[in-house]
Amino acid sequence: MVTLLKKEKRVWVLGTGVILFLLGINLSSFSEVTEGGVVHSLQETLIQVSEEVAPAVVNIRTIQFTYDSLFGVVPRGGQGSGVIFSKEGYILTNEHVIHEAQEITVVLPDGRELKGKLIGSDPSLDLAVVKITAKNLPLAKLGDSDKLRPGEFCIAIGNPFGLQNTLTFGVISAMGRHIGASPEKILENLVQTQAPINPGNSGGPLINLAGEVIGINTAIIPYGQGIGFAIAINTAKEIIDELITHGKVIRPWLGIYSLCVTPQVRQRFNLSVELGCYIVEVVSGSPAEKGGIKEGDVLVKVNDQDIKTTLDLKQVLKTKKVGEEITLRIVREDRYKRVRVKLTEMPIEWGEPKRD
Repeated sequence: MVTLLKKEKRVWVLGTGVILFLLGINLSSFSEVTEGGVVHSLQETLIQVSEEVAPAVVNIRTIQFTYDSLFGVVPRGGQGSGVIFSKEGYILTNEHVIHEAQEITVVLPDGRELKGKLIGSDPSLDLAVVKITAKNLPLAKLGDSDKLRPGEFCIAIGNPFGLQNTLTFGVISAMGRHIGASPEKILENLVQTQAPINPGNSGGPLINLAGEVIGINTAIIPYGQGIGFAIAINTAKEIIDELITHGKVIRPWLGIYSLCVTPQVRQRFNLSVELGCYIVEVVSGSPAEKGGIKEGDVLVKVNDQDIKTTLDLKQVLKTKKVGEEITLRIVREDRYKRVRVKLTEMPIEWGEPKRD
């Protein structure tokens, strides 16, 4: 039996027919399915959603001027995607799409080429807001990524390899993924999708079948198949206003590189504690250095909150404010010690994420 659920005049197709369709099984023998229009309804939904959202998905071209010892100053081009989300011309994209760009050009699907202005960016979340000035701009609606569940259908729209407005279709594979090159360079709470994402898709939207943006495509695993990641749109919505107002996200900063204490780390460094953050580097001039934190210390508490992993530490610091004093409990040479640290503002370049 096939169940059809309607939402906002769109048909959501669930059941055996869709599963067979996605698996590539010939449906000609399933007269009940074909006569019910299951495949046709799914197809029409995809077409309608694409026609609604694709006009708001833009191609972002950048130029960065670099110095070459032979040719002097030479331009280096780059490109990615973005999505218009406000009538004022604000575009949401990845920070790495516009990173260190001296010139930004935004190309709309209707052929208009407009100068883009960087309004604000946040390397730690790999998000940026670019602005264009034009009339009659198409807009995309931002959805609610907290409601997503693995197995839901989704669509990625972008400009992979410069192929403007390319649509790919898949499912939400998982929620709450964390990826990165090191413990201090982690993108958190990502949406994993099986919808094909390629270089050039970066900054483009991941949308649901209601035509709502549920993520900003940001990364892939190049040696995998069907493993892509998008920044959950609710993560973006939390900082959009701050990016527009201040040009950046103001966060407190401790200034350490650390590793989770694992059995391997514990054995390697001959540690007496089983959980915590082993500090491998203290940034010069940072609050941690000024507070007396040293390499080799193990951080186990912030105020009264236990710190078992580097993710715990990041989550706790998110709740603190610039200028706030915190008490760190550390283990140094098998002895517990308390240290007072005054948090300062995080430098904009701190924790830049691994790119796709």
